[in-house]
Amino acid sequence: MSGFENEIERARNERVVIVDDDNMVVGSAPRHEMRTKRLPHRATFILVFDSNGRILVQKRTSTKDVYPGYYDLAAGGVVTDGESYDESALREAAEELGIRGVPLEHQLDFYYEDPGNRCFGRVYSCVCEGPFELQHEEVVSAQFTELSEVLDGHIGPLTPDSVAALRQYLELAPGGRPTSQ
Repeated sequence: MSGFENEIERARNERVVIVDDDNMVVGSAPRHEMRTKRLPHRATFILVFDSNGRILVQKRTSTKDVYPGYYDLAAGGVVTDGESYDESALREAAEELGIRGVPLEHQLDFYYEDPGNRCFGRVYSCVCEGPFELQHEEVVSAQFTELSEVLDGHIGPLTPDSVAALRQYLELAPGGRPTSQ
């Protein structure tokens, strides 16, 4: 098995926090079981902005277990067994984009559901200009994009959970613009 295949298998069997309908932890399960059974879980969403208010948009790999090949408006992912939201957000920012030592600001919590996903999300934001170190098992590319282009749908298929996270964030942001940190 190649290193890339090992990483995919590791992610498939990674233990994920499982919650009830009130977002209370009830146990854990392998990621593939969480996806197959549509178990409610926790996830983090880190909206990364540059100093001009543009958002970092990531192209997901075709091997992702949910929304493969889509454009993602947030770094982040599932909260693993024994991990808090804050720990997950810091880990995911470092793993996916190489963001370390940048404060992540908790913005809001929300629930998201579609036919393939049920999660309680925690949204964070940060301002970071890069450079970024992409996790090639998960991220093909990343570039800053104007919010108007993102919200107009001009960049391709977007992960619907990250769209929901961004829209709720913008409802809270003064003037519909990202807050500076």
